[in-house]
Amino acid sequence: MVKANAATYEWLYQEFTDDMDDTWLCACFVQGVPPDECLRRINVVPGSPLIGDGLGVAAVPARGGTVLVECGWGGVVYSQAGLLSAGSSAAAVLVTSEGRDFVFHENGALITAFDLYFYSERQGARPDRLQSDVTDLGLHVDVDAPGYVDNSVAAALALAERVTGVHLSPAAYQRTALVGSTEHLDPYV
Repeated sequence: MVKANAATYEWLYQEFTDDMDDTWLCACFVQGVPPDECLRRINVVPGSPLIGDGLGVAAVPARGGTVLVECGWGGVVYSQAGLLSAGSSAAAVLVTSEGRDFVFHENGALITAFDLYFYSERQGARPDRLQSDVTDLGLHVDVDAPGYVDNSVAAALALAERVTGVHLSPAAYQRTALVGSTEHLDPYV
């Protein structure tokens, strides 16, 4: 079986990167949980209208589970990865002008979380559990000299696939997703 790599998710990274090379992306890969259940777990009603700023989340059926992609800046699905992982696992990537972060939960427990620029400062119950995949994907920077990793966003998305077993293809992303508003959730309220 071929493991996901940065090239696997370059398309998704580009989808959320603008002409100024700024990326605003929040995605969560949830193993074995259908889209409607994912939305229920984070208190989002499927089909609720995206009003105002259009803040919401799309729950996309993917091989092995669901990928939630957020429209907005709040990181709702990133902060709710623990809830999404109940009885399963969930890995989320949050990229804004404020930072680039990765988190992995199993059955509600935080396994590891780290800033893509400061892997040495990771935290969680088993922060080294993903070490071999992190190194293989080039996300591991020298512990004494944190710094920039080439293509870190696409590599982090590949890591999310590797640890959850959920694969999002461009074709699946183009299919109809369940969408709902997040305007009623923190940090928007």
